[in-house]
Amino acid sequence: MRLRHLLTGLIALAASCWAFAQPDYYRLEFDIAVNKPAAEVWSKVGGYCDIGEWLGLDCEITQGDGGVGTVRVLNGTIVEPMVAQTELSYGYTQPVTEGEYYTLYHGFMEARPVSETTSKLIYTVMWDTSRSSEEEISAAVESRRNLFTTGLANMKEIAEAQ
Repeated sequence: MRLRHLLTGLIALAASCWAFAQPDYYRLEFDIAVNKPAAEVWSKVGGYCDIGEWLGLDCEITQGDGGVGTVRVLNGTIVEPMVAQTELSYGYTQPVTEGEYYTLYHGFMEARPVSETTSKLIYTVMWDTSRSSEEEISAAVESRRNLFTTGLANMKEIAEAQ
């Protein structure tokens, strides 16, 4: 009888160790109108390391040729492999970092044509917030809102410059 209780307890303990929070994905989308055609905008701000110019970050391509599979490293610490690309967009992720919870962070940037002479820059990010407190989520949202609205304003300025 004692053995059965011990085994039941061990099974319950093991099951609780394997339980994970259900993912809770948070999505933010930012956009800005640009008074230039999308292809021209993309040629000025759509390079995979152009982020260095419009966000003021150090950016280094450590692998690849600018297409899917290219890896950039921001400020020497943030690794971002490109996972999707079209003529006027790209998507990236941030891989697992040892010792940290994996948030499945992904970003997507696009220059979308609106007319022959205008376009819209769209930046979308998403990540898993299931292990974050409301305060941590609010802080992350505010930080990303500031970062990407500044980045979009800088991209607009670069794209519209003569």
